[in-house]
Amino acid sequence: MAHAIGVDLGGTKTAAGVVSEDGELLFSETAPTPSRAGGEAVLDATAALVAGLRARAQAEGLAVAGIGVGSAGVIDAGRGVVVSATDAIHGWAGTALTEGLSRRLGLPPGAVSAVNDVHAHALGESWRGAAAGTASSLLVAFGTGVGGSFVLAGRPVLGHRYVGGHVGHTASPYAYADGGALPCSCGGSGHVEAAASGPGIHAAFLRLGGSPAVPDTRAVFALARDGDPAANRAVHTAAEAAGQAAGGLVNVLDPEVLVVSGGLADAGELWWKPMKAALRRELLDPLVRVPVLRASLANSAAIVGAARLVFN
Repeated sequence: MAHAIGVDLGGTKTAAGVVSEDGELLFSETAPTPSRAGGEAVLDATAALVAGLRARAQAEGLAVAGIGVGSAGVIDAGRGVVVSATDAIHGWAGTALTEGLSRRLGLPPGAVSAVNDVHAHALGESWRGAAAGTASSLLVAFGTGVGGSFVLAGRPVLGHRYVGGHVGHTASPYAYADGGALPCSCGGSGHVEAAASGPGIHAAFLRLGGSPAVPDTRAVFALARDGDPAANRAVHTAAEAAGQAAGGLVNVLDPEVLVVSGGLADAGELWWKPMKAALRRELLDPLVRVPVLRASLANSAAIVGAARLVFN
């Protein structure tokens, strides 16, 4: 049986694991991402992590067919280059991701493949997670940011310029306050991410008169569960923004199933119930029964999905 190494390369940590051709994650390791040290340092650290896994696989008699990477940033999957990225990883934009890893690992051209991390996440869920066995699935992730991926016949739809899936950067009527559009992390304004992300919830709580001493979104949720009015309203509004956005995408793409992922999806019924209600209100009549599923692979999804790139 062939195996692949899947890599989930994020701004804080990088996780990688050996995955069998039937999608089983056999073992994995995690290392901090040296995100302040620049793209070459990140490649060095990632290559070291992968080299350790290759050595372990070899010791256990496992043949590794290739390396798949799900990375932060917009990834040109054809050239294996980071087209653009936020400052979560300094100097990441322009990095020759697949060529750099291949060279460090002594692998031939084509042995390393890469896509954006949300596409890898969606691919994992469609292969072995909540959407396993479906012909098409839409994954939308709500957390620090908002992203998505449409998987069709086992492959993520990346877009002509590899920018497909930027769900958070579509317009939302919820992304307005005090007569103006809310600023978005992309530099624009009035976008879903400004209203429906974790930081968006915290910002909304403060605008609603919540205490500046409340440090983050997790604390806002704790207050909401205790009945704090500002916290409840912030969470409820963000959940409705998320549901409306996801429902609109279902109307456009008509997936067999919708998978909802990210830290907010794991926050419980306080978020899930108003999100799902808003989503159902948005759907066209033929789509009202589309299954809406929680992602099931948790932290392993992007590793498994990245490995799938090799087998595809």
